[in-house]
Amino acid sequence: MLLRCLIIFLLILNSCAKKEEATYKPTDLIDPYKSYREGLKAFEDNAYFLANKKFSEAELNFENPDLAAKSAIMSSFALYGINFYREAEENLTRYLKTYPADKHLIYAHYLLAIIYFEQISDEKKDLGPLLKADSKINFFLKNFPESEYAIDLRFKKDLIQNQLSAKELYIAKYYISVQKWIPAINRLKNILEKYDKTIFVEEALHRLVELHYHIGLEKEAKKYASILGYNYNSSEWFQESYKILNKNYEIKEIGSLEKDSSLFDKIIELIK
Repeated sequence: MLLRCLIIFLLILNSCAKKEEATYKPTDLIDPYKSYREGLKAFEDNAYFLANKKFSEAELNFENPDLAAKSAIMSSFALYGINFYREAEENLTRYLKTYPADKHLIYAHYLLAIIYFEQISDEKKDLGPLLKADSKINFFLKNFPESEYAIDLRFKKDLIQNQLSAKELYIAKYYISVQKWIPAINRLKNILEKYDKTIFVEEALHRLVELHYHIGLEKEAKKYASILGYNYNSSEWFQESYKILNKNYEIKEIGSLEKDSSLFDKIIELIK
């Protein structure tokens, strides 16, 4: 009896399947070329949300992987255009996994670096975006040093180095405010060792003079004052350090060392 019921059930199921197969009509497929054109038009009109939708639609329906990959890139850029950073990052990460050999790969890495960079806040805020931007830019410059985007990222790397240096200085000042001299000194030394080409080196040297003199290590204070005087003998920080030391201690004015192109020189080069 059970076997008979099972056979009848299978016959009914098969009959229904054939009936559905006979009556089913596929819906009209989306034309990916039309979707891409609509996305491009929306993009040019700054309607980035609509552009993202249309480019995503095009990607899903293109059979050509090159065109699908291009649509994915445009979709990511549209998301970036409306500051949907997290969504743009996720889309680019998916693109890099899905189309690892695409010709727009370099631009995808560049756009990721820009997304991280634009999320950097001031030195008082979260360090995460700073570190992510620094890591991604280092990756790009290592793997694509001759790319047309490398110049821009080298410039941004200088800005990141200054921001990281500012973060160290901010933390050092906090330690000074709570009278934790050794952690403050260590943070200031980090600036000299890791970010020696940033604009915060002079202040870091002055703070080291100030701290060492305050805790009674006058020899160390004079050492950092000499470094400050040797390299920046006309700066306000040198003058402030000189005031800390007694007048019997004289620092010879030696001409400043020849330095690499400053951050401001690089800005000027970019805007010429």
